[in-house]
Amino acid sequence: MTEEKEKKKSLKELKNIYKLVKEDKGKLVFAFICILISSFLSITNGWLHGEIIEAIVALNIKMALFFLGTYFIVSVFFNNILDNIGVRIASKIESNLSRKLSIMVYKKTLNLPAYAFEEKSSGELINRITTDTETLSNMFNNIIQVLINTLGCIFILIYIFFNSWVVGVEIIVFVSIIFLITKLFNPKIKQINKELKKKKDEFTALSTESIRGIREIKTLGIKDYLTKEISELRELIFNKDVEDINLHRNYSMLMWTIKHTLECLVFATCLIEIYYGRSSIGFFMAMTWYVYKFTWLIDNLTSMNRMYQRLFVSLRRINEIVDNSLYEDDEFGNVNVRKPVGNITFKNVTFGYKNEDITLKNFSVTFETGKKIAVIGKSGQGKSTLFNLITRIFDPEKGNIYLDDVNIKDLTEESLRKNISIIRQEPFLFNRTIRDNFKVIKQNITLKEIKKYCKMAYLDEYIESLPKKYDTLLGEGGVNLSGGQKQRLSIARALAKESKVILFDEATSALDNQSQSYIKKVIDDLVKDHTVIIIAHRLSTIVDSDIIYVVDKGKISDSGTHKELLETSKVYKTLYENEDKE
Repeated sequence: MTEEKEKKKSLKELKNIYKLVKEDKGKLVFAFICILISSFLSITNGWLHGEIIEAIVALNIKMALFFLGTYFIVSVFFNNILDNIGVRIASKIESNLSRKLSIMVYKKTLNLPAYAFEEKSSGELINRITTDTETLSNMFNNIIQVLINTLGCIFILIYIFFNSWVVGVEIIVFVSIIFLITKLFNPKIKQINKELKKKKDEFTALSTESIRGIREIKTLGIKDYLTKEISELRELIFNKDVEDINLHRNYSMLMWTIKHTLECLVFATCLIEIYYGRSSIGFFMAMTWYVYKFTWLIDNLTSMNRMYQRLFVSLRRINEIVDNSLYEDDEFGNVNVRKPVGNITFKNVTFGYKNEDITLKNFSVTFETGKKIAVIGKSGQGKSTLFNLITRIFDPEKGNIYLDDVNIKDLTEESLRKNISIIRQEPFLFNRTIRDNFKVIKQNITLKEIKKYCKMAYLDEYIESLPKKYDTLLGEGGVNLSGGQKQRLSIARALAKESKVILFDEATSALDNQSQSYIKKVIDDLVKDHTVIIIAHRLSTIVDSDIIYVVDKGKISDSGTHKELLETSKVYKTLYENEDKE
């Protein structure tokens, strides 16, 4: 990429920041003006110092006191107060930017398609929401300060040229050298920061997995293995950090050398010009202040350069999410179905996962409401894919899926999520109280309603036996509940949503007989006024289904009751007999 294109791309990256600070534009301009005036007033400090010394040398005490008083008023009252007001406003805008930016990235992340979460680690997405947004907001005030001080230095340079063109040229030469050195270091700093971000994403992902799966880690006896893995990852991060530090220190050392060379050269030039009568002691004293203004700017640009590279690495990572440059958002229609009958129809649906063979091909079937429906088949034949398509985790490549007569792509997101619920083998529960797990999906739900749904799921009696009852904290992923209890709580939540279609994805395959019995009772109760579809691994749990569909090679190969299929379907009979042998 050419330098010109790179600059244009960098400017484009700022557009989302601009959108977020747009409503604070007036405040930002006011803050900028305050800091700008304060900075320009501070420029007079060097000149006032020079005038004070000139007056003292001339034994003009009145003028010396006048300039001293002026310096005091400008510095304490105007410079200090205006700077404080400006920085305070800018800091509030910065904090507001951080808030809005993190919410924006979080919302956009939730709208990403399912395959995005398969390609990107949780650590990377978490860091984009947290660390990257903080990096951007923390830079905001610093950029304002550096910009304003750069403008101040331009005005100082004009003053210097009026008094000594030699000193002015010296400063321009040194600033040019600094620019060239910075240009040389920038690509290396940027590359290291990109690599660091990637490794830190991996570290966050592994740490998150370790905490969420702590029980499995302990029981599997893999603590040492994971500790070794995370130690090696931290070692890689450490090495990159050291590389970053060394590069930065080399850069800083060069800047430090240039800075002090500039100071000594400017002072020497001023002394020579005073000796030959081409300058005054007042200008020399002013330069003892102004040269430090330039060296301060060099210091800030040195640290700013490192932060700038981090800024644009973070900004691009955020914009990839916000601007959909990696993935398109899930899109929904505008049809709102309030009281569906509940029939689900597949019409000539073809679908295959990314980089895999076609899973479903010209798949057609209608799942009718008021029946206990089961879907069975060998592993990898597309059973769970049906549920992924019904819930629009994925969309078919060809064909359509309907809720009654409405294409589910035309449904609003709210209508789709409200009317269709899925109970997974390992349901996701929030690390909150039982009551709050219901409030997440229905904010105004009462305890009476929660109890009603839990009774329907045969769970109320157990909850009432707990010391804190419905205020019991569930723990990460609901670890304080058994598998069957988690299933039933998940069912109760689906009932609270008043979902017409309830999908059971291997919901009983890992449960003991008692838990399985409870789930079976719940399902039998639901069948009367819901569309209930069950994907089953254990065929013994679905033998009483009203209709069983056999999926084979991406299509419905057979359908019927348990007895009918034993007589007519070789696939079903083989699966059933093999289960008996296990």
